[in-house]
Amino acid sequence: MTAATQPFGLPAPDKLRKYKIWDSYFLPAHSADPQRFATDMKRSHSAIEKAAIERLCVFLHVGLGTADAATEANLRENPEVIVAPLKQWPEMLLGMMRLNPMDVRRSLDALNRWMRDGPMVGVYFASSKQASLPCNHRNFDPLVQKIDELGGVIMQHTWFKTSGKDSAGESTPSELAELAQRFPEIKFLCAHAGGEWEKGIRAIRAHPNILAETSGFDATAGFIDMAVRELGADRVVFGSHLPSRSLGTELSKVLSADISATDRKKIFGENLRRLLGPIHAKQGIPKR
Repeated sequence: MTAATQPFGLPAPDKLRKYKIWDSYFLPAHSADPQRFATDMKRSHSAIEKAAIERLCVFLHVGLGTADAATEANLRENPEVIVAPLKQWPEMLLGMMRLNPMDVRRSLDALNRWMRDGPMVGVYFASSKQASLPCNHRNFDPLVQKIDELGGVIMQHTWFKTSGKDSAGESTPSELAELAQRFPEIKFLCAHAGGEWEKGIRAIRAHPNILAETSGFDATAGFIDMAVRELGADRVVFGSHLPSRSLGTELSKVLSADISATDRKKIFGENLRRLLGPIHAKQGIPKR
């Protein structure tokens, strides 16, 4: 092992540090039991250090139809648990609140509480049995408008499945494209580039307000190359999917691509920092 490398063939942290990596997709367990989150943070810490990741967007339940009933009730009764991770790791974590579009009124109230008057910098719309509406449903419209008004970032989980959807609430890049077409001035993050990334990239290609997120499927040669070629490097954002995905797998998607160092810097952090600019300005967070 040379000084320029570390175990598993990764570049040394000082080599990775030049990319100023910000992670758009960090997924430790979040529930009414803070020990579950702390356990996953402990599991993730070594990988975060090895990758020299500066900041990570973490998806937090706010007790509004995005988790099981017991967790929801406990979070509503103990709201301090929701923001506890952000207070414990203030220089590392950026809070993205999970919302369920089934309940528009309470979701709008939650945006005021947790984004306008709180620390959240964006929203993560999951594909799940709890969220039983695809993202092209009109319930998303007032929520998207409100998030944009507050300057927040919007991340939509997307996946193409060969066998079709397992539940009505799953969303595809094609459905995200329908939503983005209704709001051409608002930026959207397409989580996992739709899983089946060749199809996902083609589905969002004509919509310059959609950026592809890189995590959550096995690394395949050509993914980032195609994304940069078809979308442009300004429309690709790195995600690690830690702690459930391999750090080496997720980093290698970008590091092994036949792209310029300038494009790698955009994907690893510059694009996400640009998206977070409006909400950071509103919350008085200095540029980094």
